Amino acid sequence: QVQLVESGGGLVQAGGSLRLSCAASRTVFTINTWGWYRQAPGKQRDLVASITRGGITNYADSVKGRFTISRDNAKNTVYLQMNSLKPEDTAVYYCNADLKEYSGSRYNTWGQGTQVTVSS
Repeated sequence: QVQLVESGGGLVQAGGSLRLSCAASRTVFTINTWGWYRQAPGKQRDLVASITRGGITNYADSVKGRFTISRDNAKNTVYLQMNSLKPEDTAVYYCNADLKEYSGSRYNTWGQGTQVTVSS
Protein backbone atom coordinates (compact mmCIF):
# COMPACT_ATOMS: atom_id res chain seq x y z
CA GLN A 1 0.00 0.00 0.00
CA VAL A 2 1.07 3.56 -0.58
CA GLN A 3 2.33 5.46 2.46
CA LEU A 4 1.25 8.95 3.49
CA VAL A 5 3.94 11.18 4.98
CA GLU A 6 2.91 14.15 7.12
CA SER A 7 4.84 17.26 8.06
CA GLY A 8 4.29 20.74 9.47
CA GLY A 9 3.18 20.12 13.03
CA GLY A 10 4.70 21.89 15.99
CA LEU A 11 4.19 24.25 18.89
CA VAL A 12 2.49 27.58 18.29
CA GLN A 13 0.93 30.23 20.50
CA ALA A 14 -2.78 30.97 20.45
CA GLY A 15 -3.74 33.07 17.45
CA GLY A 16 -0.88 31.75 15.37
CA SER A 17 -0.84 29.65 12.22
CA LEU A 18 0.50 26.34 10.98
CA ARG A 19 0.39 24.60 7.63
CA LEU A 20 0.27 20.82 7.56
CA SER A 21 1.24 18.79 4.51
CA CYS A 22 0.59 15.17 3.63
CA ALA A 23 2.06 13.53 0.55
CA ALA A 24 1.62 10.09 -0.94
CA SER A 25 4.93 8.24 -1.21
CA ARG A 26 4.34 7.37 -4.85
CA THR A 27 1.90 7.91 -7.67
CA VAL A 28 -1.50 6.23 -7.51
CA PHE A 29 -4.25 6.09 -10.09
CA THR A 30 -6.41 8.56 -8.21
CA ILE A 31 -7.10 9.92 -4.76
CA ASN A 32 -10.85 10.29 -4.55
CA THR A 33 -11.05 12.05 -1.19
CA TRP A 34 -8.51 13.50 1.23
CA GLY A 35 -9.33 13.98 4.89
CA TRP A 36 -7.69 15.59 7.90
CA TYR A 37 -8.59 14.15 11.29
CA ARG A 38 -7.46 14.99 14.80
CA GLN A 39 -7.36 13.15 18.09
CA ALA A 40 -6.79 14.69 21.50
CA PRO A 41 -5.83 12.58 24.53
CA GLY A 42 -8.79 10.58 25.80
CA LYS A 43 -10.99 11.56 22.86
CA GLN A 44 -12.02 9.92 19.62
CA ARG A 45 -10.52 10.71 16.25
CA ASP A 46 -12.74 13.28 14.53
CA LEU A 47 -12.91 14.62 11.01
CA VAL A 48 -11.58 18.16 10.66
CA ALA A 49 -11.85 18.72 6.92
CA SER A 50 -12.12 16.80 3.68
CA ILE A 51 -11.76 17.55 0.00
CA THR A 52 -12.61 15.56 -3.10
CA ARG A 53 -10.48 15.35 -6.21
CA GLY A 54 -12.91 17.79 -7.79
CA GLY A 55 -12.46 20.29 -4.97
CA ILE A 56 -15.62 19.83 -2.90
CA THR A 57 -14.80 20.64 0.73
CA ASN A 58 -16.35 19.91 4.11
CA TYR A 59 -15.32 21.28 7.50
CA ALA A 60 -16.12 20.57 11.11
CA ASP A 61 -18.08 23.43 12.63
CA SER A 62 -15.31 24.03 15.16
CA VAL A 63 -12.80 24.99 12.46
CA LYS A 64 -14.95 26.73 9.85
CA GLY A 65 -13.55 30.11 8.94
CA ARG A 66 -10.16 29.29 10.45
CA PHE A 67 -8.89 26.21 8.60
CA THR A 68 -8.58 25.66 4.86
CA ILE A 69 -8.00 22.33 3.16
CA SER A 70 -6.48 22.22 -0.31
CA ARG A 71 -4.87 19.67 -2.57
CA ASP A 72 -2.45 19.41 -5.46
CA ASN A 73 -3.61 16.46 -7.52
CA ALA A 74 -0.47 16.43 -9.65
CA LYS A 75 1.70 16.09 -6.53
CA ASN A 76 -0.63 13.72 -4.67
CA THR A 77 -0.45 16.11 -1.74
CA VAL A 78 -3.01 17.63 0.61
CA TYR A 79 -2.58 20.65 2.88
CA LEU A 80 -4.30 22.05 5.93
CA GLN A 81 -3.78 25.75 6.56
CA MET A 82 -4.65 26.47 10.18
CA ASN A 83 -5.12 30.09 11.23
CA SER A 84 -6.29 31.71 14.45
CA LEU A 85 -5.30 28.61 16.36
CA LYS A 86 -6.83 27.96 19.77
CA PRO A 87 -5.66 25.75 22.64
CA GLU A 88 -8.58 23.42 21.94
CA ASP A 89 -7.04 22.70 18.53
CA THR A 90 -4.24 20.84 20.30
CA ALA A 91 -4.23 17.25 19.05
CA VAL A 92 -2.44 14.75 16.88
CA TYR A 93 -3.48 15.41 13.30
CA TYR A 94 -3.78 12.56 10.79
CA CYS A 95 -4.32 12.67 7.07
CA ASN A 96 -6.33 10.03 5.27
CA ALA A 97 -6.67 9.18 1.61
CA ASP A 98 -9.37 7.22 -0.15
CA LEU A 99 -7.52 6.05 -3.23
CA LYS A 100 -7.39 3.66 -6.13
CA GLU A 101 -4.24 1.99 -7.39
CA TYR A 102 -3.46 1.29 -11.04
CA SER A 103 -4.13 -2.36 -10.22
CA GLY A 104 -7.72 -1.44 -9.41
CA SER A 105 -7.31 -1.84 -5.66
CA ARG A 106 -9.41 0.64 -3.68
CA TYR A 107 -8.67 1.42 -0.02
CA ASN A 108 -8.17 4.02 2.70
CA THR A 109 -4.81 4.67 4.30
CA TRP A 110 -3.50 6.95 7.06
CA GLY A 111 -0.53 9.17 7.69
CA GLN A 112 1.65 8.67 10.74
CA GLY A 113 0.20 11.63 12.63
CA THR A 114 1.77 14.95 13.54
CA GLN A 115 1.46 16.76 16.87
CA VAL A 116 -0.04 20.25 16.94
CA THR A 117 0.20 22.04 20.27
CA VAL A 118 -1.33 25.47 20.82
CA SER A 119 -0.28 27.29 23.96
CA SER A 120 -2.56 29.74 25.74
